[in-house]
Amino acid sequence: MRVIARSTLRRFWEQKRYADAQGPLAAWHDEACAAVWKTPQDIKDVYVSASICGSNRVVFNIGGNKYRLVVEVQYAAGIVWVKFVGTHAQYDKIDVETVSDC
Repeated sequence: MRVIARSTLRRFWEQKRYADAQGPLAAWHDEACAAVWKTPQDIKDVYVSASICGSNRVVFNIGGNKYRLVVEVQYAAGIVWVKFVGTHAQYDKIDVETVSDC
């Protein structure tokens, strides 16, 4: 998959208070880039705790559920758009189907 954009993830983990997110987010990025997701089930097969939402959105638990990552997946095009990365508390304040933090 083509992930747009690693820079969004990097901006998050470069904040001192979120530095511990670097390893888990970088690992997710590498795994997503190597993946071929044709359907939501392809994601669930690997990420059992991922939540499949409307508007082609998927929520991933990152770093032991300390962080949440919201992406929009365009399955046919092979593109994953990062829409939000934040703490669990920040995630609780957003609308997953409309957020576009990038």
